[in-house]
Amino acid sequence: MDGFVLWFDEVGMDDVPRVGGKNASLGEMTGSLTPEGIRVPDGFATTASAYRAFVAENGIEPALREQLERYRSGAVTLREAGQELRRLFLSAEFPPAIADAVLRAYRRLGERTGTPTPAVAVRSSATAEDLPEASFAGAQETFLNVAGEQAVLTACRRCYASLFTDRAIAYREAQGFDHLAVALSIGVQSMVRSDLGASGVMFTIDTETGFPDVVVISAAWGLGELVVQGAVDPDRYQVFTPLLDRPGAEPIIEKALGAKARMMVYGEGGTARTRTLDTPARRRAAFTLTDDEILQLARWGRSVQKHYGRPMDVEWARDGMTGELFLVQARPETVQSVKTRPVFVEHHLTETGPLLLSGAAIGDAIAAGTVCVIRDPSQIARFTDGAILVAEMTDPDWVAVIARASGIVTDHGGSTSHAAIVARELGIPAVVGTGSGTETLRDGQPVTLSCAEGDVGHVYGGELAFETTEVDLSRVPATRTRVNVNVASPSAAFRWWRLPAAGVGLARMEFIVNNVIGVHPMALVHPDRVDADARARIRELTAGFDDPKDFFVEKLARGIAKLAAPYHPHDVVVRLSDFKASEYAHLLGGEAFEEPEENPMLGFRGASRYYHPRYREGFALECAALKRARELLGFANIIPMVPFCRTPGEADRVLEEMAANGLVRGEQGLRVYMMCEIPSNVIRASEFARRFDGFSIGSNDLTQLVLGVDRDSELLAPLFDERDAAVEWMIAEAIRRAHEAGITIGICGQAPSDHPDFAAFLVEQGIDSISLNPDSLLRTIGRIAEAEAAEPPRAQPADTPKTRRTVSI
Repeated sequence: MDGFVLWFDEVGMDDVPRVGGKNASLGEMTGSLTPEGIRVPDGFATTASAYRAFVAENGIEPALREQLERYRSGAVTLREAGQELRRLFLSAEFPPAIADAVLRAYRRLGERTGTPTPAVAVRSSATAEDLPEASFAGAQETFLNVAGEQAVLTACRRCYASLFTDRAIAYREAQGFDHLAVALSIGVQSMVRSDLGASGVMFTIDTETGFPDVVVISAAWGLGELVVQGAVDPDRYQVFTPLLDRPGAEPIIEKALGAKARMMVYGEGGTARTRTLDTPARRRAAFTLTDDEILQLARWGRSVQKHYGRPMDVEWARDGMTGELFLVQARPETVQSVKTRPVFVEHHLTETGPLLLSGAAIGDAIAAGTVCVIRDPSQIARFTDGAILVAEMTDPDWVAVIARASGIVTDHGGSTSHAAIVARELGIPAVVGTGSGTETLRDGQPVTLSCAEGDVGHVYGGELAFETTEVDLSRVPATRTRVNVNVASPSAAFRWWRLPAAGVGLARMEFIVNNVIGVHPMALVHPDRVDADARARIRELTAGFDDPKDFFVEKLARGIAKLAAPYHPHDVVVRLSDFKASEYAHLLGGEAFEEPEENPMLGFRGASRYYHPRYREGFALECAALKRARELLGFANIIPMVPFCRTPGEADRVLEEMAANGLVRGEQGLRVYMMCEIPSNVIRASEFARRFDGFSIGSNDLTQLVLGVDRDSELLAPLFDERDAAVEWMIAEAIRRAHEAGITIGICGQAPSDHPDFAAFLVEQGIDSISLNPDSLLRTIGRIAEAEAAEPPRAQPADTPKTRRTVSI
C-alpha cells in the first residue's frame, strides 16, 4: 500500500523491525497457518516508519529525551515522567500522509468484511515486544470495539502514547532496552464477537514447571481483557498433546470451573466502547468451552508451537454469533522455554505454620517476609522493598512494584494473566486468586508464601524456614534396576517431570478421592440414603452433571490421567482405593455406608470391598474411571493394582468384578498388578502369580503383619523395622517366587525412601524396580547404583524393560 501500512498477509516474523513482534506474529499466522485451518481475524499494521515520522513531524524527540533524563536523575517520579511523555503524543496530530494511509486501509477492511464501519481491535506492537527473551506482556495498550474513522485515529494516537505507560517505562528499564530505539506499530484487527461468546489465553507449555507436553487454556465469557488483566478467575483446561492424534482419544487431563464473576462486553451508547458486567449465574456455573473446542484449540496451539519451533503464549476468542474459534495473538513463552540447564531445583519448607490462604501458584519458589497491602496504584510509593505485595489484582500497571517484591498475593486472577507472566519473568513467586488476601492479611504481618507444593500455592502465618536444593541431572547415574516414583496429588503431578524416573510405581487413587472428589462413592450412587445437609452439598458439588456418578468418574479419570501424563508412555501403576472403613466414613455422606470397626487396619479394606454388596457399586465407579482414563483419555500405560488381596479366591472375585465393569485382563493391553503386602501373598505367591501380571511389595503392611506391630502405634514404633530379618526373608522369598513364575516384582513401600541401605538389600535380591518418594529419589539412585556395581547383572522377566527413561531438558 505505502511505507506506512502493511496488511497482515504481507508480513511475517522477519518483519519485527517494521511492525513489532505482535503484528509480525499475526502476519506469520495469517500467511502460514490459515492454510492449515487456523482462523486469524483479518487486519493491517502501521509500520515503525509511521511511528518515527509521527515523532519527527511533531518534534517530540527532544522533549522525550529531556523527560527520560529527568526521570533517571530522580528529578521527577515515574508517574510524573509517564504523564508528561504520554501528553506529548496525545496532543500531537497525525501527519496527513499517515492518517490517509490508515483510513484507506480501514475502509478496505470494511469492504473485505462487508461492513462500512467495522468494529476493530486497535493493538500496540512494539519493535522490542514479544521476543523470545522478553514478552513485554501488557506493557502497551489495546483498545477494543473501535468503530468509525475518527475513533480509529484516536485509538492509534493513544496506542502511540501507551509506549510510555508507567509499566512500559519500568519494564524497559528492568530489561535494559533503549527507550528511543523502540518504535511502535499498531495492529488494526477485525473484532471477533467474543463479547457474545468467550475468550482467553493458551500456553503450549506448563508455565509453572516447564512440562512440555501439555497445552494450558484459560477461558471466560466475553472479551478477553479481564482474563489477560487477571481481573477474573477463569475456567482452566489442560490437554496432553502427545495423545491428540490417537484415534478416539480425548486427552483433556484437567477441567477446572472458574468463578468467572465478571465479563466484559461491548459498550452501549456514549463514548464507552466496552463495559464490565456481573456474569449471569447460569454462565458462572457452566464451562466456557466444550470438549471439542478444547481439543481444537489444543491442536491449534500445537501447530503454532511446531511452526514457531518453541513454546508459545496464544490469545484466542470464540465468536458468539458464528461459534467460530479464532487466534488473535501469539507470542513466545519467555520463562520456562528458555531454561536450558539440566538442573532439578527443589524448594521445601522445614517448618510448619497456620494456613491462611490458598490460590493458584505462580512459580515454584518460597518467599518469606512482611505483608504490604496495596489497594490502589496511588499507594505504591509506600511499598517497602522485599515485602510481600498483597493486592486485589496485580495488573501490568504495577510492574515497577512487582519487581521490588519478594512475593505476591492477589484476590483475583489466574495463572495466565499478564501479572502472572511478569512475575514469572522476574522470578517472583505469587499466589493469585486467593479470594480474600486483602481482607485476611494485614500490613506488617509476617507470612510465608509457598509455591513449592504443586499448582496450588499457600500462604502460611509466620516467616518459616525453608531450603533450596539443586541437582545437576547430567550427573545422576544410570541403574539396571528400574527406579520409579510414588505420586499422589494431581496438582503436583508436573512438579516432578524432570526426575529421571522410569515411570510411576504407585499412584494412590484414594488421595484423589479424598482431596479432589471428597464424596463417598456410594453416596453418589444412593444420595437418598444420606441426610439432607449431605444431599444439599452433593447437589452443589455435582452441579453441571446430569448424574452425580458422572462427577466421580470424570474427576477420578482426569486426576489419574494427570498423574500419568508426565511419564507416558511408561508404566503408571494405579492402586485401587485402599481406604479403611474409618477413613471412608469421613468422606461426605460416608457415615451412611460405613460401620465402626475395632481394627480397621485388618478389616473391610482393599480387595474385600470390591465385590461385596456394601461397596460393589462404588467399585464400579472406580473401574469406570480407570476405563475412561485408559480408553477415552488415551492413557493405555495405566496399570491397575489390587491392594490387600488375602487369598487367590478373592483375587478371582476381584478380577471377575473388574471384567464385569469393562476391565478385562489381557484385553486392549490391560495388565493387572497385585500388592504383595500380606504374608499369604508370599506363601501362595505362585498361585497369585497365575492371576496377576506383576507384584509390588508394600513394605509398610508387610512389616506390620510379619512382626505383629501396629504401624500407627507410637508406643510400638521402635519395634517397627522393615529391615528386621523376618521381613527381609519375606521380601527375598517374594522376589524369588515372582521370578520363578516369570512375572515382574517391585516395591512401592516407604522403606527404600527412608533407608537407602534397604534399597541396597533389594538390589542384592534382584528386585526389578524400586519406587521412591520424589524427595528421596535422587539421593537413593546413587545408593542403588553403588549396590549394582557390587552385584553381577541378573536375568529379568521377558516383559521387563531393561533401560531407564532418559529425560531431555
